[in-house]
Amino acid sequence: MPVDIDLLDAGVAGLGESPLWDHRSERLWWVDSTAGRLHSSDAEGREQSEWTLDQPVGSIGLAEGGLIVALSDGFYRFDTGNGELSPVARPAMAAGTRLNDGKADRAGRFLCASMRTGDALGAGALFRLDADGATEQIESGIGIGNAICFSPDGDTLYFADSLDGKLRRYAYDQATGGVGKRQDLVDCQVHGGSGADGATVDAGGRIWVALVLAQAVGCYSSEGKLLRSIPVPLPYPSCPAFGGPNLDILYLTSIANSGHRLVADHPKAGRITAIRGLDVPGIAEGVYR
Repeated sequence: MPVDIDLLDAGVAGLGESPLWDHRSERLWWVDSTAGRLHSSDAEGREQSEWTLDQPVGSIGLAEGGLIVALSDGFYRFDTGNGELSPVARPAMAAGTRLNDGKADRAGRFLCASMRTGDALGAGALFRLDADGATEQIESGIGIGNAICFSPDGDTLYFADSLDGKLRRYAYDQATGGVGKRQDLVDCQVHGGSGADGATVDAGGRIWVALVLAQAVGCYSSEGKLLRSIPVPLPYPSCPAFGGPNLDILYLTSIANSGHRLVADHPKAGRITAIRGLDVPGIAEGVYR
């Protein structure tokens, strides 16, 4: 079915990442990762606010009283009322890595992957942040951890290493936060022409993946079948999220300059694409407790 695609009025990000719809306040949040900036707007990209933090920002999630923020070195709470950061935990990360993509699960934890910042192959990991501030490494050997999201029932975790292109799935125990054996669900480089960047799920359980090098967002079934690939107007789409009052807008951040290999020459690179007219809405994101 046809879709409507346009660009929000929101300001340009160098490395746009981690779009997040706050269903409590009906606000859209996202980050300019390497610049260390946190942005917020209404559903149409207007009524904007911006905060500059003291480190690069990997990702954000909803939390009681505000947001949970993954900065380079650890997890922090962000008070959306006064803009103050307070430390929560610092996971034991390898040298030459920083925190990157993250999502809250359906039970109140926050999962976040690290990525290499230099040439250390496989130095990244996947961490779980529990409600009491304890952290645990639950996967290792990662280059650039991405595509964290959960099935609607919360019992399946999806995750990818952007460098190998494979979208994985794991059985996820919501009572303990434990994961089962890794299963490779789909090779996005073969079926989508790109490694997987950020990802989200819709209410029907389909997985939407930013195909950063293919300038598209791919929709996969829970069994790994490519159902649809939607070309987008900006290069280097980085992460999708459903939002809007009815959770029926798919927002997609993009990259103007990653600070490394991805540099776009499009005059509107780094803005947010909004896709309307999809046949199923998203679901509200989990809240870290």
